[in-house]
Amino acid sequence: MKKTGTYLFITSMLAALAAPVTAQAAWPEKPITVIVPYTPGGATDTVSRVIMQKLSERLKQPIVIENKPGANGTIGTGQAARAKPDGYTFVTVLAAHSINPHLYKLSYSDDDFVPVSHMADLPLFLFINNSIPANNLKELVEYGKTNRLTYASSGIGSSAHLTGAHFAQVAGIQMTHVPYKGSAPILSDLLAGRVSMVFDPILVPMAYAKQGKLKALAITSAKRWEDEQNIPTMQEAGYKGFIMKSWASLMAPKGTPQEIVDTMSKNLIEVAKDPEVKEKFKAAGFVPVGSTPAELAQLIKSDSSFYEKIIKENDISVN
Repeated sequence: MKKTGTYLFITSMLAALAAPVTAQAAWPEKPITVIVPYTPGGATDTVSRVIMQKLSERLKQPIVIENKPGANGTIGTGQAARAKPDGYTFVTVLAAHSINPHLYKLSYSDDDFVPVSHMADLPLFLFINNSIPANNLKELVEYGKTNRLTYASSGIGSSAHLTGAHFAQVAGIQMTHVPYKGSAPILSDLLAGRVSMVFDPILVPMAYAKQGKLKALAITSAKRWEDEQNIPTMQEAGYKGFIMKSWASLMAPKGTPQEIVDTMSKNLIEVAKDPEVKEKFKAAGFVPVGSTPAELAQLIKSDSSFYEKIIKENDISVN
């Protein structure tokens, strides 16, 4: 009897020790939520849905997109920071995640998240209106030395704003920033000549450039766009080191088990290689990436330092 009791005790102890491992290995056991802190139908929403559809197939669980727009992405991101870190809530963040701490008083910080994967890059093109007598970057800068230039953006602190401010700084010309609420009025005023230029994704303006209604002078990425090989990079146009782009990445609340984070990251790296994802991303102006958590952490850190410098040197404020 004593031997049997000891055996049963040891067996139950082993079962208890194994239980957490079994539960964790079963992840995911229910639908996963990804918070997108931007409006439905926008570029960030589109990219998130394309990637999460493929990820859902790999994980064999539904992935639900929850749009929580507002305050340059800070409302939804703040909600994600407060979510239970059980591996069932994630958030899509943009390059704004590295910008916002230098402009806003936030209810969260980077310490409230763990990086998962850098999902995609969004390079910007420099578009100018046809009334400006410049066909390349050199001619634009020469024109800007004696003429007033304005540049549009979707708001103070946006990637387009900081890219324009940095360009004016390195080119040594004065440019006036004109913030807008949305891309539609920007395009309208750019076509009408009420604003000189904009750093914008390829999706909408390039169609007008192909019709001869706008000029596309350069791209801000390290490489030329696959389907627009005639448009040089900012570096090729004479601005060495000028690589600025928005990006979309996945984060999780602090405390999310590392095994889950690593599983998500590994699957996202594979999803980024999917031909269908690549094709859909290209149509939306994105380039699929896929990265480890450590690589995303380094991107956020380096971008935060870079944007902080631009904000301080240009005295940019949301007040």
